[in-house]
Amino acid sequence: MKKDNYRWKVVGIFFAFMLLHQTDKLLIGPMKGPISDEFGLTNTQFGVIISSALIVSTLLYPIWGYLYDRFARAKLLALASFIWGSTTWLSAIVRSYIPFVVTRASTGIDDSSYPGLYSLIADYFTPKERSKVYGILQISQPIGYLIGMILALMLAPTIGWRRVFYITGSLGLVIAVVIYFNVKEMPRGKSEPEFEGMEEIGQFQFSWDAAKEVFKKKTMWFVLLQGFAGVFPWNVITYFFFDYLAKERGYDEMSVLLTMAPVILILAGGYFVGGLLGDWLFKRTLKGRIIVSAIGVLMGAVFLFFALNTPIESRTTFFIFMAIAALFMPFSSPNVISTVYDVTAPEVRSTAQAVEYFIENGGAAIAPIMAGVIADASSMHNAILYISIVAWSLCFLFYFGTIFFIDNDIASLRNQMAKRAADEKARQGA
Repeated sequence: MKKDNYRWKVVGIFFAFMLLHQTDKLLIGPMKGPISDEFGLTNTQFGVIISSALIVSTLLYPIWGYLYDRFARAKLLALASFIWGSTTWLSAIVRSYIPFVVTRASTGIDDSSYPGLYSLIADYFTPKERSKVYGILQISQPIGYLIGMILALMLAPTIGWRRVFYITGSLGLVIAVVIYFNVKEMPRGKSEPEFEGMEEIGQFQFSWDAAKEVFKKKTMWFVLLQGFAGVFPWNVITYFFFDYLAKERGYDEMSVLLTMAPVILILAGGYFVGGLLGDWLFKRTLKGRIIVSAIGVLMGAVFLFFALNTPIESRTTFFIFMAIAALFMPFSSPNVISTVYDVTAPEVRSTAQAVEYFIENGGAAIAPIMAGVIADASSMHNAILYISIVAWSLCFLFYFGTIFFIDNDIASLRNQMAKRAADEKARQGA
């Protein structure tokens, strides 16, 4: 198989992994109703279930990042998929609240697996095309959420929510086998432009000194800050929005599906559009990806505000505002990943992104509990609105700060790669 065809085959396999994994991970949100009814849960207790998995994944991000930078990423991804399938089965077996919290917490183990996936993809594609590829991969997240919604609304009432978990867990075991036998490891740094045309580029090994250098770059400071704030809206919307539509806006199951399915499809397209725009503007200015990200969070906040403050009886207006918000909301996601890799050396990229996700998940772990407390004290409308608007406003300010440092940090990495390429050519010519 030709190199270009093979790398897109890898993208296809990873897309399937992310699609099914996100379906399994996000399925619990649309199934909040039947799960809460069976265990007799309050909003706060349900928030604890979500937060438990997020806390586990948060604690494990640095460990997964370190392992990915030291060992074969493809094999570790196969292991992560196996863990996903196994822990989902466990959560379907238990019959009471506390064991369910524990088993759902164990599903967070494999949720820390994405830094290895993204860093491996970075070694298949050049910097100028990465955001587009990440945008394609991240389409899987909202589509997975949509599939989860369909399973929760149409299949779970018929076969029960536990059997739905058995299905998604089994698919995780299948994907583990596919990744293990079909995805090859790629030398770290292979796609950097300075190594173009070189068959051998040497092996860049993880070192703590290189890892420490990552966090001396001011771009990373702002990336970490926006990461912490930026996940609050996503987690609140993911785990509370369907219940909000049903209980506070009076939508029945079919109305929820007909409203949210097209919104989620538009959101999926937003990942690709955001990545495409990020790559396009990055070729014209090194600030391009940050500019696109800032526009995304600003416009997402504005139109979510309009949507949530639309009168309940104005369903068409509500839908239009939600669709526009959904288009802009994911603009930053593929561009942030590319930005991390634009300023970090290949041998520490998994670690750098894992630390970013560690910080992000700190916010993600707090968000469901915070939303549950606000919802119990006030309303889900207020929980979603206040948390989202404040968080995205902070993200916009952090992106604005990044603009002042991104050029120098990217230039620093390019100089480092140029020196390595020159040293490798000298070694091969000796």
